[in-house]
Amino acid sequence: MRSGERADDLLRMHRLARTGGTAELLRWLAWRAEGWAGIVGPDGTVLHAAARTAGAMVPDVAGLVAESASALAERGVQAYSVDTGEHTALLFPLSGFPQGGFPQSGLPQGGLSPHGGFPQGVGDPAAPVLAVVTPRPVAAGLATLLADVVLPLSLCLQAETLERKRRRVDLAESRSREAVLHLLMTGQLSIAQQVAGALRPRLPDPVRVCVVECSGDDRDEVARVCVDADGGRSWIVRCPVYARHLILVMPAEDAGEKAPEPGAAPTDETVAARVGDCVVGVSEPVPLADTATGYRQAFHALAVARELPTRYARFGVSPDPALVVGPAGRRWADELLNPLLTHVPRRAQDPGSQELLATATSWLAFSSHATDHLKVHRNTLAARLRLIGELLGLDLHRLADQSALDLALRVRATPAPACTPEVPSSAPPFPYASGTSQAAGGLDAILCRPAVRDWADQQLAPVLGAEETLRTWLRCEGRLGPTAAGLGISAPGARKRLTRLETVLQRSLLRPPSARYDLWLALRSRDLAAPRH
Repeated sequence: MRSGERADDLLRMHRLARTGGTAELLRWLAWRAEGWAGIVGPDGTVLHAAARTAGAMVPDVAGLVAESASALAERGVQAYSVDTGEHTALLFPLSGFPQGGFPQSGLPQGGLSPHGGFPQGVGDPAAPVLAVVTPRPVAAGLATLLADVVLPLSLCLQAETLERKRRRVDLAESRSREAVLHLLMTGQLSIAQQVAGALRPRLPDPVRVCVVECSGDDRDEVARVCVDADGGRSWIVRCPVYARHLILVMPAEDAGEKAPEPGAAPTDETVAARVGDCVVGVSEPVPLADTATGYRQAFHALAVARELPTRYARFGVSPDPALVVGPAGRRWADELLNPLLTHVPRRAQDPGSQELLATATSWLAFSSHATDHLKVHRNTLAARLRLIGELLGLDLHRLADQSALDLALRVRATPAPACTPEVPSSAPPFPYASGTSQAAGGLDAILCRPAVRDWADQQLAPVLGAEETLRTWLRCEGRLGPTAAGLGISAPGARKRLTRLETVLQRSLLRPPSARYDLWLALRSRDLAAPRH
């Protein structure tokens, strides 16, 4: 091979190594050899391969590799060639690299071929082998070309192997962070802290939860912006439900972490400013154990932020209904949930009470997206929901029963001392809410409490005089089509009205987690307090 041609080939192979990696190098080799080129593992498994034509001869690579490995080990050579009828197979181990340059001459036809430019006796029997099948006679310069390509091909393999390992590590870390977030969302704080102990940063307490909505597939880039914005103090998780969302569990302002530089903008404002097409919602400061509450708040703030020019918003102060139900509400929640809490599965593979509780919580928060959150099939989710409904005596297709179950679960997750003390109510008992099962009917007595009525008035104050759309939407079980029909308008028109209500209420309505449960409870409490005729 002339020196000019060899120089051109070297430039070509290094360019292919940089831009196309192993696959492009093998395609080029197959084209140059007018046959087949592949990388074969020590057990004969073809790891990568390319052929110039569909009918190119594919050798018995397992036999060739076994034969060459034995010969290389016994005779201390660095390459092997063998004639196979009308073709010649050339094999080069990818473990030993040349010292002092590559050989200038090709391989002799047939048998073993020592290469003076390769170090002797350094072959690794576990290393992959470059195998090339070419028509006889072997083209001039092909053996030299193959010797030259060993180094860039080996480096490509090493780089691609490292990249695969890095991706596996990144995936493992991402799944671990997702698991920690799931444990936090279901109230399993001690287990979450144990799992999080091997990762960084340490879980803060108290926290603000931040939800960042990205555009397209740039979550990784936005995550890097978030790390840079707060100095790596936040726990960042790729949302398992919404492909465009990042969830940040950030230290609250009074947390014991190292604070950002004085005068620095909050992380949510910084991220919104640096990433021109993202939207950010942030919760109030909450204890780490109340991460689920913080996430709901951040999601509601996100709905508000979409309509603001700044593209970020913090959750407006609003008490959780679980804080105002009092001891009577706690007793009601315990009684409602008792069949679920004491459930013992018939078979070992059936879901137990904790798994059913997690399913109910996830489904109420994410609706059909709970399959992504729980990593289960939709049929599995449907079967679990049927079992939950049977155990509790609830019709989970009804918004009234969904609201009762959601409140009961939130009451159970709220520390007892945080509940408003009991205040005797002189209100007479009310009949069960329309569409509410008997098991959840005792909720009416709870909704008559003065503290709950005050909470309801606060929730509904922003929509005074404009309740028709809200009531129709809730009466239609939160479904857009029936709501539009009930209002006598188009579906896009109904969506626009609900979007305006999101801005007024500062809550998410159209996408879960939705405020529809709280709004149903608030309207029911107001209706119970209204004068009866």
